[in-house]
Amino acid sequence: MKILVTGSNGQVGSSLVKQLSLMPDIEFLAVDREQLDITDSVAIARLVNEFKPDAIINAAAYTAVDKAEQEVELSNAINRDGPLLLSQAADVIGAIMLHISTDYVFAGDKQGEYIETDAVSPQGVYGKSKLAGELAVAAACPRHIILRTAWVFCETGNNFVKTMLRLAQNRDELGVVADQFGGPTYAGDIADALIEITKALQAGYTHFGVYHFAGKPHVSWNQFAREIFNKANEQKILNKQIKVNTITSEQYPTPAKRPANSKLDCRKIEQSFGIKPSDWQAALKNLSGYV
Repeated sequence: MKILVTGSNGQVGSSLVKQLSLMPDIEFLAVDREQLDITDSVAIARLVNEFKPDAIINAAAYTAVDKAEQEVELSNAINRDGPLLLSQAADVIGAIMLHISTDYVFAGDKQGEYIETDAVSPQGVYGKSKLAGELAVAAACPRHIILRTAWVFCETGNNFVKTMLRLAQNRDELGVVADQFGGPTYAGDIADALIEITKALQAGYTHFGVYHFAGKPHVSWNQFAREIFNKANEQKILNKQIKVNTITSEQYPTPAKRPANSKLDCRKIEQSFGIKPSDWQAALKNLSGYV
């Protein structure tokens, strides 16, 4: 099997490279923005025709949620137009298209967990661009998987875990939002899920469509921070107690509105592919890789 991975320097992309490198039965080509501009249809067609992948996993994305409010065109180019062009190229050669999306396609005001068929209503530019990408992928390539996830973290890139550990080096006290809830998701688990799905589809499964994959148990950002610091102390990454104060979203204003509820129901992916939610607590068992 041959897999083309875009966005290879991002959190999920780098995790995919790491996992695929251990699989001799899979030939893969991983490209970052320097090697492939996913908004360039000619470059995409050339690369796809040369490599002829069985599957394309698009891990490239514009993820600067607040900056997106000003950089609307760039956000749409990367999150909408790029996925469209990749999906069109995949469809031409009969490849499977796998695309990563986000909890931000929802308003975040539901009581309980979001299922795949719930009404979408993105509140900011980032969410709107990601929803546009979903619609573009679905329209351009019938053999597609759209994987919505949330609160992604791993040892590379910029994420909440690394930010908390960095701030803890110079601070004894932090205020962290306690009225936004979701499931922290380890990027390595997302990579595993994408590879498992690709293998299943290549073997003849026809469970195409939209799936949710995120972490359990659900927590607030405040609870997540407390768990990070607890684990850091246990592992001697920190040698002091960090006081985590409870604040509201109103007390921590951001240019883009964050969903109050990012809880994703992951039963469909478990029923279809046997993939369980990400165990984010297990992913914090070796924090030395985050500092």
